[in-house]
Amino acid sequence: MKLVVGLGNPGKRYQDTRHNVGYAVLAELGRRFGLGFPKARFHGELLEANLDGARAMLLSPTTYMNRSGVSVQAASAFYKTPEEDILVICDDLNLPVGKLRVRRGGSSGGQKGLEDIIRRLGTDQFPRLRVGIGSPPQQWDAADYVLGKIPEEDREPMEIAVRESADAVVVWSHEGIDPCMNRYN
Repeated sequence: MKLVVGLGNPGKRYQDTRHNVGYAVLAELGRRFGLGFPKARFHGELLEANLDGARAMLLSPTTYMNRSGVSVQAASAFYKTPEEDILVICDDLNLPVGKLRVRRGGSSGGQKGLEDIIRRLGTDQFPRLRVGIGSPPQQWDAADYVLGKIPEEDREPMEIAVRESADAVVVWSHEGIDPCMNRYN
């Protein structure tokens, strides 16, 4: 079974912000493939899904971004999910708006949710799908930028990226990380 994690911050205040693109991808996956309704488990919202025949648990941590590892560690321990079967979806301010980057593992690149997951799992060798949100303008604080609402001019490219990210998750769940990287990078 696969564990697909979408990172974000809970609450209305953070809805539709750049930092919550992971939540948006999980919502798209839930809409397409969800079985039933999300349940509060593992310090997050958990939804079982059938990704065109591949069983998966969709996890949206509700611990706030910088403590996402608490939720991922609890769920992965419960389901005994090996690292290669955990896919984390998050924003990336080093990528242009709407650009996807799939990786087998590696550093957090400064993304606080990934940092906490790496620390709590004790490894950086789990797949991740990064969705580009663009870079902050000069003199902007990075935290203010990622927590800002997605501006009108970026909404369509972000909606496309969310749909493509959901497609990429299905490819990963069936074919593995290499075909997913080849198709979406």
